[in-house]
Amino acid sequence: MESTTMQQSSDPVVTGRTMRYRPMNLLRWLIWSVTVVLMLVMPLIFSGGFAVTLLSQMGIMIIFALSYNMLLGQTGMLSFGHAVYSGLGAFIAVHVLNMIGAGKVWLPVSMLPLVGGLAGAFFGVIFGYVTTKKSGTTFAMITMGIGEMVFASSLMFPDFFGGEGGISTNRVVGEPFLGITYGHGRQVYYLIAAWCLLSMVAMYAWTHTPLGRIANAVRDNPERVEFIGYNTQRVRYLVLILSAFFAGIAGALSAINFEIVSAENVSAVRSGGVLLAAFIGGAGVFFGPVIGAIVFTLFAVALSDLTKAWLLYLGLFFVMMVMFVPGGIASLLMMQMPLVAKKQFGRMLPYYGRAAVAGAVLLAALILTVEMVYKVQVDSANGTEMSLVGIGFDAGTFAPWIVAAALWALGYAAWRWAAGQVRAQLDAIQTQTGGHA
Repeated sequence: MESTTMQQSSDPVVTGRTMRYRPMNLLRWLIWSVTVVLMLVMPLIFSGGFAVTLLSQMGIMIIFALSYNMLLGQTGMLSFGHAVYSGLGAFIAVHVLNMIGAGKVWLPVSMLPLVGGLAGAFFGVIFGYVTTKKSGTTFAMITMGIGEMVFASSLMFPDFFGGEGGISTNRVVGEPFLGITYGHGRQVYYLIAAWCLLSMVAMYAWTHTPLGRIANAVRDNPERVEFIGYNTQRVRYLVLILSAFFAGIAGALSAINFEIVSAENVSAVRSGGVLLAAFIGGAGVFFGPVIGAIVFTLFAVALSDLTKAWLLYLGLFFVMMVMFVPGGIASLLMMQMPLVAKKQFGRMLPYYGRAAVAGAVLLAALILTVEMVYKVQVDSANGTEMSLVGIGFDAGTFAPWIVAAALWALGYAAWRWAAGQVRAQLDAIQTQTGGHA
């Protein structure tokens, strides 16, 4: 009887009397290598102050979204109060940072995220014991209640939370280490990038541990997990503590980056934001929340500087994702893998290009319509003259509305045609290859 030993992809596998080597997962190594390279070179390519700040916020949001996905994507726990752990971790971290500045505590600033992580895990132990007693919708409602309770407490206990103004700090404390003071934004970015990479590796490694595997089983079939002898409540509890630890790291990095922590850090708005990020990116794939965190930060930071209607765009984008791509952006990328494997992806590029052009026309129509409505209905006191992409016009006249209507009609017709072409080509590839494309 042959026996097979399960080992890593590059380890030898003994089968009977023969030994063979499994090939390494080159795609996995490529993805991680590209991630590391991008983290290193992005602030060198985009060296402006705003760009570095944007990249720093992306790194923080990536950790936060991945920690949330430990609950949602890995264990099937929908939480509406995950900001509690990142926010409380941030408050503990900012107090410790002020103590470092006052000379009461010695601790390198670079290790402060660990303090936030331990604080998040501590509150995960306390609140998680209550919330994980139930699962499903009941768990979600309890997390919402705890989130509101902590947010209300932030205004009731000003000595700890700082009241409405929050608690400010100064990250440039102590003696410089190798010339690093964290006074420059790029130094802060590389600190965030280092902790982001370490957290990503740790959370990815966790998915391959026995706890990570049984968490997937609890997500998929909790009754069967109970039947084979596992305590599902204990599994959920342990996962929540670990998730709170990484959320606390994100909170501490946020305190270092912004040098202020306020009630907003524990608010329902922040909890909703991380939910949107995880869902948009794709909770079913490990790198999905990474993509979602980047997209959400672009909406919340970059787009908010361009238009006051950014929340409307984010809401519409989320609704479109729920309706047409419930698996998130990562699922769209994963759908292309069979085409790549069968060397048919290049054949689809022209059709994808036509769909992208049609989508761009529809997007232009949407932006023009939304901005004109906002100008006429909200900002008309300053006149109806406005400009988009450097083109000036009067939103109070008929001409731009006619252009918007024409773009809607043209974009809709082009999209229907391009989408039909994509579906037909995919069906043709599936027929020719005799499998799913």
